[in-house]
Amino acid sequence: MLHFPLWKQILIWVICLAGLAFAMPNAFYTTVEQHNDAVVALENGEAETPELLAARDAWPSYLPSALVNLGLDLRGGAHVLVEVNVAEVYQDRLDAMWPGVRDILREQKELFGTVRLQEGENQLRVRIGNAEAIAQAVIEVNTLTRPVVSLTGAGARDFEVSAEGDEIVLVLSDAEKISTDDRTMLQSLEIIRRRVDEAGTREPTIQRQGADRILIQVPGIGSAEELLELIGRTAKLTFNEVVRQVASPDENPGLNNIIVPSVNEGEGYYVVKRAPVVGGEMLTDASTQFDQNGNPAVGFTFNVTGARLFGAHTAANVGQLFAIVLDDEVISAPRIQTAILGGSGIITGRFTVEESGQLAILLRAGALPAGIKVLERRTIGPELGQDSIDAGKVAAIVAMVGVVVFMVLSYGMFGVFANVALGLNIVLLFSLLTTIGATLTLPGIAGIVLTLGMAVDANVLVFERIKEELRRGKGPARAIEIGYEKATSAIIDANVTTLIAAIILFMMGSGPVKGFAVTLGLGIVTSVFTAIWVTRMFIVLYLKARKPKTIEV
Repeated sequence: MLHFPLWKQILIWVICLAGLAFAMPNAFYTTVEQHNDAVVALENGEAETPELLAARDAWPSYLPSALVNLGLDLRGGAHVLVEVNVAEVYQDRLDAMWPGVRDILREQKELFGTVRLQEGENQLRVRIGNAEAIAQAVIEVNTLTRPVVSLTGAGARDFEVSAEGDEIVLVLSDAEKISTDDRTMLQSLEIIRRRVDEAGTREPTIQRQGADRILIQVPGIGSAEELLELIGRTAKLTFNEVVRQVASPDENPGLNNIIVPSVNEGEGYYVVKRAPVVGGEMLTDASTQFDQNGNPAVGFTFNVTGARLFGAHTAANVGQLFAIVLDDEVISAPRIQTAILGGSGIITGRFTVEESGQLAILLRAGALPAGIKVLERRTIGPELGQDSIDAGKVAAIVAMVGVVVFMVLSYGMFGVFANVALGLNIVLLFSLLTTIGATLTLPGIAGIVLTLGMAVDANVLVFERIKEELRRGKGPARAIEIGYEKATSAIIDANVTTLIAAIILFMMGSGPVKGFAVTLGLGIVTSVFTAIWVTRMFIVLYLKARKPKTIEV
């Protein structure tokens, strides 16, 4: 028992000291958080103001600065559940087929005659001049369809093509609707995640629920309304050719045209071509800038394809109006002064600096593919979160004091060793939570409190076994050796079963349940380490230093 190798002692001390170093920033949470924010701001090129420099220097750069992330119920923030209108995307898919259908039929104009787009809801209808060639036209259009790549849609194609008199009718197949719904949800999740990340929030929870719903929980944001302002707009940007301006939305726009209102009062409505010249999906960057008059604006840059289309249109339409349409509203309609061939430009309008920054975020993140409907919204104030933290602290302190008193009264000096190991156990637990970037929630605090009680179980088993050996007449060293040998297997078995339960909770649960499972699982690992290794090391050092003839446990 007294033979405890030096390398083991060194390893234990290194682990404990490392745990203390990584857990220490959480004791100075606000200071370290402000330090981290200042470092990020300075790295992103913000001006070196005295406030930023003071916040950066408030925490030594050579010390660890990672923190445990606080969940929504501790930090406060917003909880929003939205429903994605996946059916909105169907008509966009149909409209996107029109240029291909038009071009493939016009290649054989002598056979099919004129090619005209007709009005149709949830379908694409194309009339040809030579009705006798309708069967051949259907065959030609069918070559534009593609197989549906999914397990459930094996053998199906994305569009069903049929003929009605002299008209070709395209509709989305059922298999393609299912596939489109799934793509729409995945794209919506990614875009919402990007928008929230762009705003600099910490540890948001963004996950799909059911077929068409998304749960968004963002700690640290002011309100649910602020969150919805960030994610609620589709931010669908298009650049459309202007046909004319009109005073009323009731006028007839003409075939393949639409009437779009202007956001600026007094400019009325614009009749624009339904098919945009360039879409927002061709943007590669957007940022806040200022126009020649010093007013806030949004600069944009297109990819190669967008730059080519944009340059060709502006070159061919010098002197004409060009509408910039955001979410079915004209936010700007400048007159083309000259060809814009560089693939970049600015969007001017009646923006404030905040509005131009918000629009730049939305455009960088991309357009939501479909509209969203808010089903549930909740704002959790920071005061309520602070109340939860305070309540958790009280619970942890009460539990700690209760365990400490019980161990000292029951086991004397050995109880003191167990209590020191218990403190190190909490330190190691927080260092692990910090290192893996876990999010601490109120149920997570419950897991920590539970860990406090479980952490001494192993020591109780060992100490009770030592008592039995002492009653049998064994000497201190031999009793301690047998106590650890006989109790270790029971300790490991009991904790492994609890660890399995924690793993199952983590895999099957979500949100707060996962937070509880994480702290419980990590607490089991640290408590076994401190009970079997740390407490044992303290006892060995005590016996070597004092060499007592008898011990009281």
